[in-house]
This record gives sequence, C-alpha cells and structure tokens, in this order.
Amino acid sequence: MKQDINVYMQELGIKARKASSTLAAVESKTKNDALHAIADKLIANTETLKTENAKDLEAGKAKGLDNAMLDRLALTDASIKQMAEGLRQIAALADPVGEINDLNYMPSGIQVGQMRVPLGVIGIIYESRPNVTADAAALCLKSGNATILRGGSEAIHSNKAVAQCIQDGLKEAGLPSECVQVVEVTDREAVGELLRLKDYVDVIIPRGGKGLIERVSNDSLIPVIKHLDGICHVYIDDDADKEKSLKVTFNSKSQRYGTCNTLETLLVAKSRASEILPELHSLFVEEGVELRGCEQTQQIIDCSPASEEDWQTEYLAPILAIKVVADLDEAIQHINTYSSQHTESIITQDITKTRRFMREVDSASVMVNASTRFADGFEYGLGAEIGISTDKLHARGPVGLIGLTSLKYVVFGDGHIRQ
Repeated sequence: MKQDINVYMQELGIKARKASSTLAAVESKTKNDALHAIADKLIANTETLKTENAKDLEAGKAKGLDNAMLDRLALTDASIKQMAEGLRQIAALADPVGEINDLNYMPSGIQVGQMRVPLGVIGIIYESRPNVTADAAALCLKSGNATILRGGSEAIHSNKAVAQCIQDGLKEAGLPSECVQVVEVTDREAVGELLRLKDYVDVIIPRGGKGLIERVSNDSLIPVIKHLDGICHVYIDDDADKEKSLKVTFNSKSQRYGTCNTLETLLVAKSRASEILPELHSLFVEEGVELRGCEQTQQIIDCSPASEEDWQTEYLAPILAIKVVADLDEAIQHINTYSSQHTESIITQDITKTRRFMREVDSASVMVNASTRFADGFEYGLGAEIGISTDKLHARGPVGLIGLTSLKYVVFGDGHIRQ
C-alpha cells in the first residue's frame, strides 16, 4: 500500500511540474477566464456539492467531531455562493506575473531589472474547510502556479466535488486539468510522500492546527511557508490616548476569539495601569473574558494570577493575560521574548516611541494605534490570502498573490559585451 501511495504521489508531482511550465506562459486573461468558469461550475453544481458534503458531515458526526469542526466542514447555498464570489474577486485582482521593477541603466550600458515569476508547484496541506480547496486553487492559478491540494480525510467527498468543478472550469478555459490536483487518497502516508516530493514541488503551505503545522515543518524536505502560533500583544504606553487604548484593546481581543491575529497578552505601562485597567476590566468582564494578571495587575483589578505559561499561550478563547511593565524597554523585551512574531500593536501619541517600537519589535506585522485584528490579507489590500507567514524567507505576514511569486533578474542589452 505504501508503495502504491508513493507511485500515486510521484505521478501527481510529475503532472504538476509539467502543468506549471504551461501555466508560466499563460496570459492573465486566460487565467481569469478559468476562474470565472470555475465559479460558474460551483454555482451550477450547488446541489451536487451539498450532497457530497452531507456524506462528510454524516461521517464526521459518527466520528464524534465537535460542533465547531462540523460548522467549518459544512457547505451551504450561502457558503458555495461565497466561494464563487471569492474566485471572481481574485480574477479582478492585478496579475503580478511578468511585472518588471527597478529597471535601471548600469555604467556598462545594460539595463537591469527584476521580473516577477511564479514559484512553480505549490503543495497545500489543510484541514476541514472545503472552501480552502477553491480559495487555494484560485490564488495559485492566478499567480501562475500549479498546485497539489491535500485536504483532511474528514472533507474528502466535499473536496473531490469542488475539485471536479475546478478541473471542469480549467478545461473550459483551455488549461490542463493538472494545474490543480486534489489528493484523492485519505491515508496519512500521502502527506509524508508529498513532503518528500522535492524534485517536483517548490513550496509547501500548511493550513490548520499547530500539530499539523509542526509535523509539516519537521518532516518536509521542501521549503515551508507557515506560522505556528498567533501570540499577539498590545502595549499601552505612558503616552497613550485613553480612549484609543480602550477601543483598540477591546477590539483586538473580543472582535473574534479563534483567530491567529487575536490579542493574547496585554502590556500596560506602570504609569497608566491604575487609570486604564479598571475600565478594561469592566469591558472584558461584561463580555465574559477571563483575565489573568501579573502581581501588579492583581493589585489593581480582580483577576486570576498569570503563570509563566500564560505569556507563551495562544488561547484562541475568551482569556486574556495582562502584565504591567515599567516602560517601552520592558514591553519590547517581553514581546521579543514571548511573541510568536505574528502581530503586535503599540498605543501611543509619541512619535519617537512609535519609531522605536516599529524598528525593534521583530514581528511580521507591527501596528500603531490599531487593532491586531487588521493583520489580514483582505484588510491589507491583498484581495485574498493563502495564509500568514511568520518566517523571514521568502514571504512574511499575510501571503497573497505577490507572496506566491518570486523574482528573477532580467538584463537588456543591444550587443553589449563585458570589457
């Protein structure tokens, strides 16, 4: 069986590599036509998609999946329509492939610039959400990349049905169906084989829980774009505006609990703690948020004691850790010690401190007087994202179309030779 899966995955890799060469030469209009055709197929096959999805939901209930997981798994008329609309929105985005930037004359007379090009073949490993099949395929297609999609076994029927719509749309636009391939075996060994396809796959992107991402990061022979945790901080500075502090902090935590850009640790300058923490306490208690604080915090408000583990925890729940710090120096030190390098925000009216925070905090997104919940591809104007990267090479922060491309140097001459 293992040998069969090895052969199957190798075949997917060979087909994807061949399709990526075709895609690299395809004009933007053809890619957009394919995206619109896929969107049309999704709408036209709504009932089929729901029928296949019902098989996954029934199996999920039998396996004891919790309500949150089942909710993420479900396809409805509304979610299918939203999937199709997402494809049309990606079609409307500017195509980065082929852009030439920084074209300059050199002393020798040649012109040197950089052209944006696809990465090649992208392997995406994800859990539960069937809409990721369409979203990921669309972003890879628009950026000129072939893709191999390996969804969770709990969504196999849904993913295969979505994949059929994708491949029908590709054919209608005159593109090879191998541009987007969905792994149709549920054996976990298929993931391991995908992570070893270094001769055919250029990048792996995992989307899911920490366990999945850790496994992919540890086992992959291929570069990975990923983030493990979203331990995000807000620091309320000595020179913070009080109303902004309350508004931004509350939104960063309570606008949505289960996202990677949600606030998990609040840092408050000692000079402002007695003034601001009681009002935040009232807001959060009313909202049902459990507060855990350092010793100084506990002297100001009624809360549970915070442990060392709390500073290292991504709760993804209505729980907030609070620490009173002496000043900006201690805040930056705490963040760079415990942060997952995802998103941090400072609330201050002091431009000098703003510049220090932006320069010295080592995270993918650094904000000033704004909610951490803005760390999102759509909010950044990327139109859509395939994930958020806390790595430093090659993409960092929300990864949209540009993050799915690379650069190569282009040189223009007119018979120039090197002397």
